[in-house]
Formats: sequence, structure tokens, C-alpha cells
Amino acid sequence: MKKGILTILVLLPFVAQLALLPFVNKIGPIIFGLPFFHFWLFLWIVLTPLCTYGIYQLQKSKGGLE
Repeated sequence: MKKGILTILVLLPFVAQLALLPFVNKIGPIIFGLPFFHFWLFLWIVLTPLCTYGIYQLQKSKGGLE
């Protein structure tokens, strides 16, 4: 189970920032004064370290960090 979560946390930022860009490349809606495309990129700039922290915690609980 943890290996599946780990895989998702590793792939999620990559997929969200690269593979989904053609689908979010639009101006509307405007969110917090930003076009949707810029909001999407900024959102993943914030979420990527959270995914990395989750990976760190999973590895730490597994005893993989020494």
C-alpha cells in the first residue's frame, strides 16, 4: 500500500506540471487575478514540496533514511 502511495506522490507533480499542461492552457477562469494557466503552475510550485515531504515521511517510517 505504501509503495502505491509513494509512486503516486513521485509521479503526481511530473504529470500535473508537464502532461496536463495542454489541457489547462487557457486564460479563463481568472483565479486570484491570474489566468488559469499561471494559477495552475503556481499551485504546483506550492504542492510539489508537499509531495516531496510526503515521500520523505514514507521513507522515514520505512526506515529507508539513515
